[in-house]
Amino acid sequence: MKNICGFADYFLICSGESGPQIKAIYDEIEVRLKKAGVRPIHTEGSIGSGWLLLDYGSLIVHIFSPKEREYYQLEKLWGEANMVIRIQ
Repeated sequence: MKNICGFADYFLICSGESGPQIKAIYDEIEVRLKKAGVRPIHTEGSIGSGWLLLDYGSLIVHIFSPKEREYYQLEKLWGEANMVIRIQ
């Protein structure tokens, strides 16, 4: 992202199949990074909206429901970025 975006070096884009799964992904990312001494600068969204965001400055984490991920299509919006890894 750093070559095409002025506010982050990396986007992590993932999906959860249900509200509890989205929350679990969010919690686990937050817990693990907190243990490493990294805290989010900002968080946004809600489980009910199907989208949660954790802003760590150089890393932005997007956690979507499948419906919201399809709607926002961030992979297409930021398609010029180099993909580091894709896990399905």
